Amino acid sequence: MTPEAGTNAAPDQDAPGKLDLDKLFAARLHAVRVRPYMATALFALHVVESHRVPTMAVDRYWRCYASPAFVARTPVEELAGVWVHEVSHLLRDHHGRSDRFARAHGLTGPGERLRMNIAADFEINDDVFGDGLTKPEDAVEPSPLGLPAGQLMEEYLRRFRLGPYTRGMAWLDCGSGSDGLARGWDLGPGGSYGLSAQERDAVRFRVAQGIKARPGNTPEGWQRWADEAFHPPQPWRELLGAAVRSATSGSGAGEDYSYGRPSRRSAGVPGAVLPSLRRRPPRVAVIIDTSASVSDSELGGALHEVAAISRAVGGRRDLITVLPCDAASEIAYPLCRAAGIPLVGGGGTDLRTGFARALRRGHRPDVIVVLTDGQTPWPDARPPCRTVVGLFDRSADSWNEDDPDYVPDSPPAWARVVNIG
Repeated sequence: MTPEAGTNAAPDQDAPGKLDLDKLFAARLHAVRVRPYMATALFALHVVESHRVPTMAVDRYWRCYASPAFVARTPVEELAGVWVHEVSHLLRDHHGRSDRFARAHGLTGPGERLRMNIAADFEINDDVFGDGLTKPEDAVEPSPLGLPAGQLMEEYLRRFRLGPYTRGMAWLDCGSGSDGLARGWDLGPGGSYGLSAQERDAVRFRVAQGIKARPGNTPEGWQRWADEAFHPPQPWRELLGAAVRSATSGSGAGEDYSYGRPSRRSAGVPGAVLPSLRRRPPRVAVIIDTSASVSDSELGGALHEVAAISRAVGGRRDLITVLPCDAASEIAYPLCRAAGIPLVGGGGTDLRTGFARALRRGHRPDVIVVLTDGQTPWPDARPPCRTVVGLFDRSADSWNEDDPDYVPDSPPAWARVVNIG
């Protein structure tokens, strides 16, 4: 994870010597003592000795490649932090997320994968060190780039490029498990001691169980991760995809010219750089049912989905408006942090007022997302934008309206309906 303390040079990859497994496993035991909720993940990693690895690295099949020279010169307490650092890449699926980000943004080449590795380190390093784990001098952090801590990898990727400020991070190589790019030392899917997809999911679930059992002992970032492991949010990127296509289908609608990625036609016009068309993400209005029939846990789940919607539109929180609504909708909140939105309500239910307020705003939304238990009347006419209804999962006998025989209207046919567990 880090070269020899105090240098930015890559370590000697050809240094002779045999891997000191006793020292490496002692460091793992220390990591388990100070991060007991990660024990399952740490013991699931299979160690592979490799003189080609700069320091320590992981692949997506939960193999940990270790350089004998790096292990020999690194103190046990610091090696324990490297163990936690590397397994954090796998638990947070940085390889899968990097692949998806690369496909969505047309990114290719080792330079972009290095940038993903750096962004992944930014995400996890604020949760790794301290409380018994020594922080290396060259640990990669976002502050030298003027970026805040506590962000996700995808958010960091949108905010920095490789350049003078990242030159000292060029040595970084946490393996294909951190950025999805296969390395020459990888054993691959057919190699020995790799975990299957089911085994990898089981490890993540056990770690999430440990975090949920003792939430007061884990950093906030890991608590958010555990929440998503138990209740994965809806695939909002796909659900909002139709709205994006609809909003950008008209002539000039949802599009603008940008020099950020020059047009491929520039090759045919020597000496000129032509802009390319860039589609904008959709504006989203999220109506959250805050009536008395909605539980606190369901409201918490609603905020969890709001955060996922924010990620689906590229982290553009200025494009998302949240409207708490029971029988009335008084205030529309721009999204800053989902956790800071006051979900006031507790009365009856009529989400038609939320629809009306969303459509009266200065910038009409491209899509309306409704998070509700379904106990509401619906607008008679289809809104002039796409609608996605997220229904809290519950049985009919749990409904508690003034009329015990009340059966709510089903969401209308013009809405896309998904169930939220």
